[in-house]
Amino acid sequence: MVKLGFIGAGNMAEALARGLLAAGLFKPAEMLAADVEPQRRRRFSRALKIATTADNLEVARNAAAILIAVKPQQIDQAIGALCVPNENTGPAAGAAVADRSWGAKLFISIAAGVTLERLERSLGGRARVIRVMPNAPAMVGEGMAALVGGSRARREDLAFALRIFRAVGDAVALNDESLLDVVTALSGSGPAYVYLFAKALGLAATRAGLSPGLAARMALQTIRGAVKTMRMSRRTPDELIRIVASPGGTTEAALARLAEGGFERLVGEAVRAATVRSRELARG
Repeated sequence: MVKLGFIGAGNMAEALARGLLAAGLFKPAEMLAADVEPQRRRRFSRALKIATTADNLEVARNAAAILIAVKPQQIDQAIGALCVPNENTGPAAGAAVADRSWGAKLFISIAAGVTLERLERSLGGRARVIRVMPNAPAMVGEGMAALVGGSRARREDLAFALRIFRAVGDAVALNDESLLDVVTALSGSGPAYVYLFAKALGLAATRAGLSPGLAARMALQTIRGAVKTMRMSRRTPDELIRIVASPGGTTEAALARLAEGGFERLVGEAVRAATVRSRELARG
């Protein structure tokens, strides 16, 4: 019995496993990963020294906790591979092992938009399930994840899941699954908003005369410094803005222009649009 199994050995699974190893939470022998792609299995095994298999059912049977790390459109196929008959229901019943064995298992899903109700139903109704919304910066150890437990999830299950995702950044537990749509719009899609802002800063500076390389370097370091200042300071964003924006100075002129263009309104509309789309995807 291994402690943690992965169904799906893609980039996010690899990042999580790497973070868990670096944090000393697991040893390679305590994890097992399944993936349908031979190339992904080879890469995962070579990079992390973790055993791999093509059989999802092998992972589910041999791991105390299973992390489902597949794309939403692959979720039915991934879980379907776990559904085999048992002596209680016969071959025609389909998802029968779930009724007998999966009640002792913890399943953690990062498949975007796949609801707890759908996961629990697909796993036979007895499995302990946690749904997680991570984000791409987890792949560089700076992720932000939010998780919600299903009807059978225990307090210790949530604590276990939090340890996993805090190994690659930060993670919080929520009580309301519907809030994951806002989380998706904020931290799930949010990195793209920052990338766009960094691109806009660099383009503006390039048009004003800086070389593209220097403009990008300065934009990225400026963003990094601002983020670190916000993390270390106890001041609010408005207070920090006032510190930088001297009356009559350059920052004040720039902020006034952003306000004229409706910067905060546009950001709000972007987050709302992403939230609405997340709800639409969850409804199928």
